[in-house]
Amino acid sequence: MTVSGIDRLHSQLSKLEDMFPGYVTEIVEGSIVMNPVRPFHGKTIQRVWALLEDQLPSAWALVSDVAFPFDDANEFCPDIAVIPVEAEAENRSAYPADLIEFVAEVVSPESVRRDYEVKPRWYASRGIANYLVLDPLKGHVVTMWNPASDGYRGRDTIPYGPDLTVDSPLGKLTLATRRLPVDPKARASS
Repeated sequence: MTVSGIDRLHSQLSKLEDMFPGYVTEIVEGSIVMNPVRPFHGKTIQRVWALLEDQLPSAWALVSDVAFPFDDANEFCPDIAVIPVEAEAENRSAYPADLIEFVAEVVSPESVRRDYEVKPRWYASRGIANYLVLDPLKGHVVTMWNPASDGYRGRDTIPYGPDLTVDSPLGKLTLATRRLPVDPKARASS
């Protein structure tokens, strides 16, 4: 698919989002996927953003829910991605996936398989050094590192509570996980 083809497809996806407010739209494995946005999802993004923003070197910027085409069948809109500040300043609706240096997704009931299985393969295949899966449904964060062509070689699951320090190419990034929300309904059912 050409860049203009991707732009047209993204434009169509944007129209879907406009028609269905409160949903994030992505292309995953060739299917258009719409996820409802819940308060704990947004609160997790806001808190992680606030924690990371002041720790990033000045050459890097945070973006959220903008498109990153990986191929014709996969265009993800990460909850949090770190890209070069020059690229962020272009204020585009889509960026090349190779710009991502660090990425985080927040799990929703509908995104479990995508966040834990599909996206790690794609993020690792592009050499993204660190991928975090923040899971308010289970009250933990999964850190993934050491990317390879078929996924990440390293993976740890840390319950929310202690500070988490990620040793990334951007430097050491620390997240205070005790302030991240946990869905009480989901926790009670697990």
